[in-house]
Amino acid sequence: MSDFDTGLPSIRQVQTYTQEKQPIEIKLLTNDILVGTVFWQDHHCICLQDEHQQPILVWRQAIAYIKPKI
Repeated sequence: MSDFDTGLPSIRQVQTYTQEKQPIEIKLLTNDILVGTVFWQDHHCICLQDEHQQPILVWRQAIAYIKPKI
């Protein structure tokens, strides 16, 4: 397993969303859309908190895109 490379632009961008508690939209490859704030991230997953502060564990491989929710 490789180290978690926090120097990668995509990792840094998600970390910025985490630190700023920026609401985001995650579209999955299944076309489902999740909205919330990033609680944490690791090699394999992003933990999203929905509007009820419920954690949603999203596998990175399932993500089509992530964008700020406006």
